[in-house]
Amino acid sequence: MNVRPRLAVTLGDPRGVGPEVAAKALRTPLDAEVTVIGAAEQIAQVPADERISVGGWPTGQERGAADRARVLRAGQIAGHAIQRAVRLAMGHQVDAVVTGPLEKKALHAAGFSFPGQTEWLGHLSGAASVAMMLAAGSFRVVLITTHVALRDVPVLLTADRVVRIGRLTHLALRDWFGIPAPRLVLCALNPHAGEQGLFGDEETRVLLPAAKAIGAAGPFPADSVFLRAQKGEFDAVLAPYHDVGMTAIKMASFGKGVNITLGLPFIRTSPDHGTAFDIAGTGQADSGSMREALELAATLARRLAGTNR
Repeated sequence: MNVRPRLAVTLGDPRGVGPEVAAKALRTPLDAEVTVIGAAEQIAQVPADERISVGGWPTGQERGAADRARVLRAGQIAGHAIQRAVRLAMGHQVDAVVTGPLEKKALHAAGFSFPGQTEWLGHLSGAASVAMMLAAGSFRVVLITTHVALRDVPVLLTADRVVRIGRLTHLALRDWFGIPAPRLVLCALNPHAGEQGLFGDEETRVLLPAAKAIGAAGPFPADSVFLRAQKGEFDAVLAPYHDVGMTAIKMASFGKGVNITLGLPFIRTSPDHGTAFDIAGTGQADSGSMREALELAATLARRLAGTNR
């Protein structure tokens, strides 16, 4: 029996490419029921089974204007869309949420002061712990630390944190992706995995004990571990900080990758790019990653529904 999942799709910052890529991605039929959430003027242009307006957007103003009122309004619309989507998911009115790209400055201006959507979604859903996974087919990277300054990473990179993120990853790969025995690997923090303490001791002091605790391989140097994973040796790489993981996945598949939040009580995906204000409204935005995010959300929701029947 085919289960037709229900997706809530937020359009993101109304100044960015979110509305455009959603409209393009949904022109091709999707085997799902779609509810689009965003500014009234923009949701009208997006194919959907249902549309939820979270306010009006002054489309007549010049794009790219940096006035405070415009930034505030953009943050309000994008933030209220996220809140509405989470309420739908928590109320079991949708099976998955797909989010368009946001600007943190606008969200903060509107009073939504979280480092990123991953952390905010965890707060809204009451999740005990969340993690960010980037996926391009079977190549998956999970970030142990996310939106923090590089100087703070060694302090935050504790064995407990690595174990917690590793267990979230293991559960997601098993329950969401249908991998019975996930193969995890840890990416090192320091060059050459510390070279036996010459370039740092986080590998021996933190990462190696954590890897043993969760049954993961490594830690292996960043300059080789991602290639090994991309070739199929591992099901997911646990990356110690944001840019090393994001760079690897985007170099491998920019425009086709998908961001997935682990640890939530519902499926959440998003495209692998930002708001792209510089090309918003020009028709140039590539909808490939948004389409991948929609299809993966539908696939994961369908798999979970089939498992829970």
